[in-house]
Amino acid sequence: MDSIWLRELCQLVGEAYVITSPTEHERYVSDWFGRMAGSARAVVRPGTTAEVAAVVACCRRHGIPIVPQGGNTGLVGGALPDDSGTQLVLSLERMNRIRAMDPLGKTVTVEAGVLLAHVQDAARQQGLEFPLSMGSEGSCTVGGMLSTNAGGTAVLRYGNARALCLGLEVVTAEGDVVPGLRQLRKDNTGYDLRDLFIGAEGTLGIITAAVLSMVPAPKAKLSALVALESGEHAVALLERVQSQVGPLLSAFELISHACLDLVALHFPQLPYPFASPTPYAVLLELSDHESEEHTLALMEQVLGEALARGMATDVLLPQSLAQSDKFWDIREHIPLSQVKDGKNVKHDISLPIAAVPAFLTQAAHLITSLHADARVIAFGHLGDGNIHFNVAAPIGQPPDYILQDKVRISDAIHELVDALNGSISAEHGIGQMKAHDLARFKNPVEMRLFHQIKQALDPEGIFNPGKILNAHNPSKAENP
Repeated sequence: MDSIWLRELCQLVGEAYVITSPTEHERYVSDWFGRMAGSARAVVRPGTTAEVAAVVACCRRHGIPIVPQGGNTGLVGGALPDDSGTQLVLSLERMNRIRAMDPLGKTVTVEAGVLLAHVQDAARQQGLEFPLSMGSEGSCTVGGMLSTNAGGTAVLRYGNARALCLGLEVVTAEGDVVPGLRQLRKDNTGYDLRDLFIGAEGTLGIITAAVLSMVPAPKAKLSALVALESGEHAVALLERVQSQVGPLLSAFELISHACLDLVALHFPQLPYPFASPTPYAVLLELSDHESEEHTLALMEQVLGEALARGMATDVLLPQSLAQSDKFWDIREHIPLSQVKDGKNVKHDISLPIAAVPAFLTQAAHLITSLHADARVIAFGHLGDGNIHFNVAAPIGQPPDYILQDKVRISDAIHELVDALNGSISAEHGIGQMKAHDLARFKNPVEMRLFHQIKQALDPEGIFNPGKILNAHNPSKAENP
């Protein structure tokens, strides 16, 4: 049967684009952190939407589950096959064309395999900006970004990926194509299918192309580093800055002392930025349509007042655009530092902004009660309530010292998040890592609706099985 199925795939996309050798599968079946790995029956790399549709129809006929994959930069195993060796990885990396650019309408139509960095470059060439930005932008793809409703550092001003997408082209589980590449900013013609596929992690359909919204490029974009004594001071500073500069504030990143220390340890070219240790720092960014001088003057005024009011203990203002970029280098090297440091227990959570200080304090106490010497590495997008709360083994101890207790640690953190009316996944998605937790913390009515939607759009369950939803379907159980 495999030989028949594989011959069909080779006829559909070309033999060169069907990879059957396990030795060539490695980059498609393991994550970049080295924490998760699976096994693929084959890897197929279609080059057009028609080929994707044909591959889906073929797999449906033969009962082959499909795992859609973009840049494979995810952190929850959402784009990886399981270890059964029965699943096909459908890589969209060859679908990397920019189909259309509309500078007047400020839209760009791209295929799912286009790198985020290439979308940003294309926008700049038109004097515009695609404002979604993240550390993996040089390797993550548009399809993956939309499938996880990625966030990044500028959500505060521009919103998540969903807010920057106007239309989608999607291949359904039947092998049909939904031709939704509309450039419309208003379209009230029934159910919004676009929003249904965004954030679904390839479990409902395969995104093959998208219409993305761009914005006018700012004339100036500057950042500053601010030292703070506590999470409460960080929230107070956020409120103060927003009240004074409004939408000019495009990023507000919270960074703990442990993060600054870790970056300095593993990347000596990025030393600890302040003269003395600080419990927390904030990296804020202002984007202005006037001038760099105007932006810097505004920043000096706002942060000078924060110092005078005791909200901040130190402020590092940029002396140049290059120094402003250096501040971002520190922020973007935090995940890289964690890779060098060794595996840890990761949490990507969101909270009401007012609840963030209480979470940071209570979560630190929880970890101390479980492992007195564990290191807490906390950072994230405070402006939208998203915190990456990671727990690492003490220096000198192997990662397994903490990893062997990851279930107990994550349960405690997620219970606290739930008690504070937060979410166990802010921007990384659910994937396979958090499917159990989703079923535990999501309202039963919502979970039943999730299963009903999955059953309606993918009744045979061929799209990304085991991701987001567990096997149990509560839609047939009694109402809670």
